Amino acid sequence: MKTLSSYLITIFAIMFWFFRLIVAFCATLKIDIGVEPINLTYEIVLLFISLFAIILVIKRNIIGALIYFSVYLFYFGSNFYTLLINLIEGILATEQYLNLFSSGLAVLLGISTLIDVVFNKDRTNNKKSKKTDWYYKDDSYDRKLDERADKKNYRT
Repeated sequence: MKTLSSYLITIFAIMFWFFRLIVAFCATLKIDIGVEPINLTYEIVLLFISLFAIILVIKRNIIGALIYFSVYLFYFGSNFYTLLINLIEGILATEQYLNLFSSGLAVLLGISTLIDVVFNKDRTNNKKSKKTDWYYKDDSYDRKLDERADKKNYRT
């Protein structure tokens, strides 16, 4: 991760994970904060899967981005689509606007994470650097010991 956009997307994914953790915690304690989980059991499973996927995204692994995108799309995508259709038809309740915003944000975050990891040029961790590899990766610059080298172990 060398670009600012990669850092921002990853930090926002972590913040959204904490937000969903608070939503799940408040739903178990029956505290109303305006956002409700779609299914509490799936929400808790989603928290563990997305935490694993975020760790892989930080390591710039494409599999982690695919897992993150697919899990968020399947869980939040159907809810977002349903709430968006209800909004267009005019039958969306006032309490569901935060759920619509949260689900839309989750789908957008999953898409942006996948695009960032797939199309980022600095994805690999051990990229070859042409600026320093000519010196550090070349054996001809290493010091070779010859017969004149002092091999005695002096003791005092």
